[in-house]
Amino acid sequence: MADAAGASKEELAPASSSPEEEVEEEELIGTLKESLLEHLSLNLRRHAPNNTSQVAIVGSNLCPIESLDYELVENELFNQDWRSRGRSAILRYVFLKWTFCLFIGLVSGAIGFFNNLSVENVAGLKFATVSDLMLADKYWTAFGVFAGSNLALLIFATAITAFVSTAAGGSGIPEVKAYLNGVDAPDIFSLRTLAVKIVGLIAAVSSSLHVGKAGPMVHIGACIGAIVGQGGSRKYGMTWRWLRYFKNDRDRRDLVTCGAAAGIAAAFRAPVGGVLFALESLSSWWRGALIWRAFFATAVVAVTLRALMDVCESGRCGLFGKGGLIMYNVTADNITYHLADLPPVILLGVIGGILGSLYNFLMLKVLQIFTLINQKGPAYKLLLAATVSIFTSCCLFGLPWLAPCRPCEKDDCRVIGHSGGYNNFQCPPNQYNDLAILFFNTNDNTIRKLFSSGTNDVFHKSSIMVSFVASYVLGIVSYGVAAPFGLFVPIFLTGAAYGRVTGMLMGTNTTLDHGLFAVLGAASFLGGTMRMTVSVCVIILELTNNLLLLPLVMLVLLISKTVADSFNPNIYHLILKLKCLPYLEDHVEPYMRQLTVSDVVTGPLRIFNGVEKVSYIVHILKTTGHHAFPVIDEPPFSSPPVLFGLILRAHLLSLLRKKHFLPTCSLAGSDASKKFVADDFAKRGSGKHDHIEDIELTAEEMEMFIDLHPFTNTSPYTVIETMSLAKALILFREIGLRHLLVVPKSSNRAPVVGILTRHDFMPEHILGLHPYLSESRWKRLRFQKSTFTRFYRACLMWACS
Repeated sequence: MADAAGASKEELAPASSSPEEEVEEEELIGTLKESLLEHLSLNLRRHAPNNTSQVAIVGSNLCPIESLDYELVENELFNQDWRSRGRSAILRYVFLKWTFCLFIGLVSGAIGFFNNLSVENVAGLKFATVSDLMLADKYWTAFGVFAGSNLALLIFATAITAFVSTAAGGSGIPEVKAYLNGVDAPDIFSLRTLAVKIVGLIAAVSSSLHVGKAGPMVHIGACIGAIVGQGGSRKYGMTWRWLRYFKNDRDRRDLVTCGAAAGIAAAFRAPVGGVLFALESLSSWWRGALIWRAFFATAVVAVTLRALMDVCESGRCGLFGKGGLIMYNVTADNITYHLADLPPVILLGVIGGILGSLYNFLMLKVLQIFTLINQKGPAYKLLLAATVSIFTSCCLFGLPWLAPCRPCEKDDCRVIGHSGGYNNFQCPPNQYNDLAILFFNTNDNTIRKLFSSGTNDVFHKSSIMVSFVASYVLGIVSYGVAAPFGLFVPIFLTGAAYGRVTGMLMGTNTTLDHGLFAVLGAASFLGGTMRMTVSVCVIILELTNNLLLLPLVMLVLLISKTVADSFNPNIYHLILKLKCLPYLEDHVEPYMRQLTVSDVVTGPLRIFNGVEKVSYIVHILKTTGHHAFPVIDEPPFSSPPVLFGLILRAHLLSLLRKKHFLPTCSLAGSDASKKFVADDFAKRGSGKHDHIEDIELTAEEMEMFIDLHPFTNTSPYTVIETMSLAKALILFREIGLRHLLVVPKSSNRAPVVGILTRHDFMPEHILGLHPYLSESRWKRLRFQKSTFTRFYRACLMWACS
């Protein structure tokens, strides 16, 4: 650029000129120079490698992101391997898939029961000790025990997450969602992550933090499915031949999907809801056979939970009652409603959508701040966790003092460790504190109490309003802590309190029970935050065991989701964006219809000949980070250059590691199938990758050749360069591709124009190349940002006034 600018300057400068003319010439030269630099910069940018969105936040660390190979590889070696398999091998493959689904269901159900059992006993013991101290009028000691135990539990959960596995933090649902979309984030499904997730989840939920265990159960189930789908382990001597069937991303994706469905089923004892949750909210690609396997896994979870809960009926499980939220019949069986009750329900859905979108907006702002703190190191993570824990303990212990004592309708007001129990707190005998019932209890038991019918007179209106505001604030503040926990239960609890408040404010204008309002409030708040409809509806029906709720739940979910979609996306979408995970959306932006695939293809393109020199392969692998390369046949193997196929980087590394080279540039013939088996090219477990630096080659070997034909995928997906980017995105996402070849329209050009990958479809990359298209982004009928900000600012001012 400097040479070009200098040449222009010499051509423009005259032999002699006046000072005024020299100033004008210098200004003209400067303008031309800036224009030239801008033009060259644009050209360089158009032909630069795509580095957009290739680093994401996993846990609290920045990690490189790769995509998964869901496409079937069809080459000579793999086709021969499939042809050699008999009927018994195919039956063994199908039988093993069903067996693994059975194992996923059994383990997920057992872990879900163990989590509930542990939380109920740890938290129950803490509440029993604090209540005993309160009865003895040792209030400061009680607060010290309460706050100290909460602090110790949360610090422990944060410490093991920060020092052992940062990927175990949070709910894990965004990471599972991204994985099923084709994003391979490192370490999210490792055995270490699974162990930290289970232990940290129990400690964090028992610390009275406003969090839940349903979201992490999705991650736990997905971890079980991914570990089962590793295809064996050389480290532990599990290298049986039949395990090689699952050494590919397609089968692992199916097992992870079944595991995620089993996880949500174990959290709520909702087998059908678990399948629908995986279908509606997690998976980007589905097929009929997967529905049967996922349903089988969730059915096994339900049977496992039922069998384990029967064991606890004899009282051998300590303070464990009904196992958290996995409980039926929390509402009346004779619910009746009329046409006059619909306006309050519609209003509940509208306000729930507004509150849910505001919840997402505020949580995103808090998460942005907390992320900056967590990225500074483990010490800051622990300090943040300690601050949130002390703040939460002060709220939970201090707010019940504002509630008046109320007389009990039962003889014994103090029932510790069981659902629906009263709590004396600071009240005299035969009286109870209704706010302490909501705060001095596990979140699951609090939800059950709010859902219960026939309890209209148990809670005072002011206590429910304080509970709603506290739950709203604590739910937003708690999620940014670097420990394993989820959002499902806090949103359930906040929505249930909101529903109770609405029911109380309606007074005699409706005949609906306050417990029913709590159920509908939870549904509306879930619809406003998570934007799920079908799966949430079925989960609530399975929780309440009452089909009479179906029309009302459907109505509030549809209304709240529609209203909330007018403001912002769902909470998991916002977290995906915050973590920079390159998630492909299910909609097409309008500007993508104005572009062709050739407008976003970047280079330079690296290709291999059908028979390639070893030294050149090593050079390309060391100097580029590409994971697939077009293979072109040229003379003497083909008169005109033709596209033979696509070869993966992992397969090239396997060929170099085996060192079956050719002394001359010739075809290998049929020897390749005798020297290699399909298992040599099977993908290793998650997070385990080969590197070109680990392969040592001599100078003589570097001068030899490799015939790539038997190992090249001869049927890669291709699109013509004039195809619209929108159409290419639909193809890319629906099939679950990692690479999409772009071929020229005319035959007198090179056989390949470029390769499209996931990052080429990211809005940041496209708008970086074509910034003038930013005004054409899809608004989804949302309010403009200024309207959105003014509306929430007005809501906050009204709430503070």
